[in-house]
Amino acid sequence: MKIVSWNCAGALRKKTKEVDALNADLLVIQECENPDLSTNEYKSWAGNYLWVGTNKNKGLGIFSKNRGRIERLHWNGSFKIDGLSTKSSSTSWKTEELELFLPCLVNDTYTVLGVWTKGGNDQVFSYVGQFWKYLKIHSIDLFNPDTLIIGDFNSNAIWDKKDRWWSHSDITAELKDIEIESVYHFQTGEQQGKETKSTFFHHKNLQKSYHIDYAFCSRNLLNLSSIDIGKPEDWLTISDHVPLSVTINS
Repeated sequence: MKIVSWNCAGALRKKTKEVDALNADLLVIQECENPDLSTNEYKSWAGNYLWVGTNKNKGLGIFSKNRGRIERLHWNGSFKIDGLSTKSSSTSWKTEELELFLPCLVNDTYTVLGVWTKGGNDQVFSYVGQFWKYLKIHSIDLFNPDTLIIGDFNSNAIWDKKDRWWSHSDITAELKDIEIESVYHFQTGEQQGKETKSTFFHHKNLQKSYHIDYAFCSRNLLNLSSIDIGKPEDWLTISDHVPLSVTINS
């Protein structure tokens, strides 16, 4: 099975030809429009899909191709930090408050969590902080074989801050505790924050590139999985991200 994650930078309806050329079984696409509220041609292309978002033009979509089956997993829960002498509402949160996460069951076998971390500038727990909060609620749901977490995390270890326990490095350590690791880093042997291949190019500038898209999978899939990252010269005309592809040979 081949799973591709790509931040399309909007207007996916105009980029389906390039996506089809990837020959994926499952597409996890960030910043795509809701097919149900778009053109008939795009909705027909979308086929069997799931979508979540607060803006009809830019959400998170999962598209099943090659007749694969996908079923939305309705994960809901809450978490509270205990032991603090404060009445602040920031010490507790619920799944529905976090953006953007889309869990599903693929072919009755794989648990796939699509990710596009977001967050306003007024939020301390924005971007990777949103994933940290999600992980606090749903680590038990992810602590299973045949699990894949994939998407645009907007995060890298180079942006860790010492006074934040929800840093990128802390999150990858917490994932490792539930036997989930990055396929790219397992395959290349590179350290977090030392990646030699980038997935995002700020303003499409080759000199301002970062590795912020990831595929994490459960330990039983690591040796069965291979990863490929698209070439910027093939994709920067239509997005500031390149696709990240994972093939599971099982």
